[in-house]
Amino acid sequence: MKACITNYTNKRYIFYILATIVIFALPFIRVNKNHFFLLSFDHKKLNLFFVAFDTQELYLMPFLLILLFLTIFFITTLAGRIWCAWSCPQTIFRVIYRDIIQTKLLKIRKNIKDKQKEFQGQFVKKFIAGILFYCVSIIAVSNLLWYFIPPEDFFAYIQNPGEHMLLIGIIFFASLFLSFDIMYLQEKFCIYVCPYARIQSVMFDHDTIQVIYDEKRGGVIYDGHTKLHKKPPQGECIGCEACVSVCPTHIDIRKGMQLECINCLECADACSKIQLKFNRPSLINWTSAKSIETRQKVNYFRFRTIAYVVVLSIVFIGLLIASTKKEHMLLNINRATELYHIEKKNDKLEVINAYTFLFQNTDNKDHQYYFEAILEGIEGGIEIVSPSKPFTLKAGANTKKVVTLRATKKLANDDKKDTIIPLHIRAYAVDDENIVVFRESIFSYPKNTEFDKFKDEKK
Repeated sequence: MKACITNYTNKRYIFYILATIVIFALPFIRVNKNHFFLLSFDHKKLNLFFVAFDTQELYLMPFLLILLFLTIFFITTLAGRIWCAWSCPQTIFRVIYRDIIQTKLLKIRKNIKDKQKEFQGQFVKKFIAGILFYCVSIIAVSNLLWYFIPPEDFFAYIQNPGEHMLLIGIIFFASLFLSFDIMYLQEKFCIYVCPYARIQSVMFDHDTIQVIYDEKRGGVIYDGHTKLHKKPPQGECIGCEACVSVCPTHIDIRKGMQLECINCLECADACSKIQLKFNRPSLINWTSAKSIETRQKVNYFRFRTIAYVVVLSIVFIGLLIASTKKEHMLLNINRATELYHIEKKNDKLEVINAYTFLFQNTDNKDHQYYFEAILEGIEGGIEIVSPSKPFTLKAGANTKKVVTLRATKKLANDDKKDTIIPLHIRAYAVDDENIVVFRESIFSYPKNTEFDKFKDEKK
């Protein structure tokens, strides 16, 4: 009958270990010198799925945020607060501090089955536990920072703390706050601070998987918030309250669904071991309210979950498409404050427009760049005065180029106003035909009276 014993707690621990390995390993994995995810304000770049983007390409971030929130909503609708117990750092750190450091290592707590009892005294051991967890918190905060400061820079920076006091300060104070949260706030953070507990009930329906005590089998213990008795007169619950003692958020699951429940399922494990003695399965299950009522399987495929899957798929496809539109060269064009400049050369009047082009090489290798300028609807109307030849830009570097364009023929004939002609810029890498960007600007051509001023001066 060991099949009746549930092992959700051990499964959670295995998941914690795997998740920790992945979270710690990802910052060190690079493909073509790019990280899986890195938002570096120092280098002004974003790495996503091992592809490098400049901070000017942060149009991907809304996709990521929408994807994150939709995923949380979908998981909550499907499986309740599974995030809280199986993935939330708050819960994982509480397990490290309470179950590993306090209980297993220092024996401050007698066992991990009694999470509601606070043990007095043992101040020396508690101080040691605090020091040990503070070391853990420093590692955890550093790991978080590796997604914003690549490890290869991070370890170089901390070797020169005098030059990077901001980084040292962030590590110190963030780890202090994390230690305060885990050692003092404890599960009160989940109950009173975390907003997720307040919004999750809105996303529940009768098919959402929850931690549920089976009153039909176990018997009624509570009438609303009033406890009727410790052991019901009829039912299989023997009133041992093992499910109450083991609960990390200090609730009695037999009272019904409560926002404090984080779906850790330790109560289900505890009840299964007690009920095994009577050759019965646990009275506490991970199931839905409708499934408990009808004694049928949980309905996973329903309108809300299917709708979330469809929307998530659309957003994910949009993210993939947007990420493939990466430009290996960025170009910003600013016009000079002067609309145009007329100069006389070889007894001929020339119209010149000036611009500032900001080129940036977002590729991981050096390239030679140049560009073409084309007036809309006019063939061969202008020529590039400067720069007169292609230039080299190193990987990740940027440069400003003062660009002057000269009209090669009369572009307009207007006595009353200047003529604004759409200008199309095609910038490209001379050494890579796949690197091409297109930008739009304007070319200002003066009205006829501006040319007449030069004629008057000649007279």
